[in-house]
Amino acid sequence: MREEETRAGAGHVVVIGAGIAGLAAAHRLLERGTRVTVLEASGRVGGKLLPGEIAGVRVDLGAESMLARRPEAVDLARAAGLAGRLQPPATATAALWTRGALRPMPKGHVMGVPGTASALSGVLSEEGLARIERDADLPRTEVGDDVAVGEYVAARLGREVVDRLVEPLLGGVYAGDAYRISMRSAVPQLFEAARAHTSLTEAVRAVQDRTAAAPRSGGPVFMGIAGGVGTLPAAVAASVRSRGGEIVTGAPVTELRRTGPTGWRVVAGGRVLEADAVVVAVPAPAAAGLLRAEVPAAAAELAAVEYASMALITLAYRRSEAAALPEGSGFLVPPVDGRTIKASTFASRKWGWIAEEDPDLVVLRTSVGRYGETEVLGRDDDALVAASRHDLKAATGLDAAPVAARVTRWADGLPQYPVGHHARVARIREHVGKVPGLAVCGAAYDGVGIPASIASAYAAVDQIHGDLRAVRELTAHPVQSLHGGAGE
Repeated sequence: MREEETRAGAGHVVVIGAGIAGLAAAHRLLERGTRVTVLEASGRVGGKLLPGEIAGVRVDLGAESMLARRPEAVDLARAAGLAGRLQPPATATAALWTRGALRPMPKGHVMGVPGTASALSGVLSEEGLARIERDADLPRTEVGDDVAVGEYVAARLGREVVDRLVEPLLGGVYAGDAYRISMRSAVPQLFEAARAHTSLTEAVRAVQDRTAAAPRSGGPVFMGIAGGVGTLPAAVAASVRSRGGEIVTGAPVTELRRTGPTGWRVVAGGRVLEADAVVVAVPAPAAAGLLRAEVPAAAAELAAVEYASMALITLAYRRSEAAALPEGSGFLVPPVDGRTIKASTFASRKWGWIAEEDPDLVVLRTSVGRYGETEVLGRDDDALVAASRHDLKAATGLDAAPVAARVTRWADGLPQYPVGHHARVARIREHVGKVPGLAVCGAAYDGVGIPASIASAYAAVDQIHGDLRAVRELTAHPVQSLHGGAGE
């Protein structure tokens, strides 16, 4: 792309990153009448939301569902014209593959932390069940400012609960280690309840009662989109463009500089853009690089955010050869059981639109890779497919050869939320907030799920609009400077 100068009029915002957070920010900015340019380093929009196909059937090669009990993702899908394609899972009956068998996923838990021991028979040993019952008689365990989920739950209910229930559920979301993951950041509702109750099981039941009373409690917990959740970014991008927004792919930002108290200079792909404000919606390492010159303290905090890598193995079978597959939407695998895969989703069972696209095929996928696991992800694609088939046979009896297989690798795909993550995020926002016309958003801050990423984008937009209003007022009444120094 040849060098060109793009001059910004009033209210021009550059969004760096076209994952779902960046696209949501652009969409919200345009709704408020702001001119927007989105710059994306890669050749496509969507980030970790990736549509694909296997054996002629459309599938998700990244995230496959959205939490529906938060409104942000479902509402954005509707705003992007996808209301008629929203679909809940056809089945939500999942299992645990543990102690050598597929066992029904226990009911009555919050991210694997049970409210009673009664539902865990078969998953835990008799000693493990008895350990849970002791929780009511234990003295209070203070959570302080933050605590690791695994550490706190093990102290109250025993390690078996963590190793066989909490670990696989948290691992499915964060690909992390329950004994490192922050309860305050990863399970905030349980953290707050634990501060208010002596017994952890009592705290879990309190969370369940509040969830049942919430306005969206009667609807589905999760929602998908016919054709795949991976189609959401393209729909949002089309809506952004239809409203006059510009999205440029293949345009890595190489320079981000302030041009004065209220302006920015952005260099990307041979273009030099001037903006009134910038939203940085890229993963933490990339954000650190962009902010190092202007907000070095925030950059240092962002550089310390760790990530986990994972891979998804998508397999397609002839339905006639997949009769061994059990009912349900799939299963999770506790790390303590020593298997290679950490989960399997029976996609054709879970999503009706996949089954409808080719009734003669059964599509499923497995996931591998947790925080700190390097050996398994170092294997080549054929080895990952073979390992998945081996574990699927052991779990379900499925022994047929797939008609097609795809491996999708997500290097550094999931930010980790260790103890103290909330404090780090607060420091990042404090440093960024001292620089007018700058905001950050994405999965590295307030949650890795799609609704949480979108919510962080909307918060960034609110901040930017506050800054732009202050600039307009300052321009109209130039009494004093808007902020202090240029960064820290």
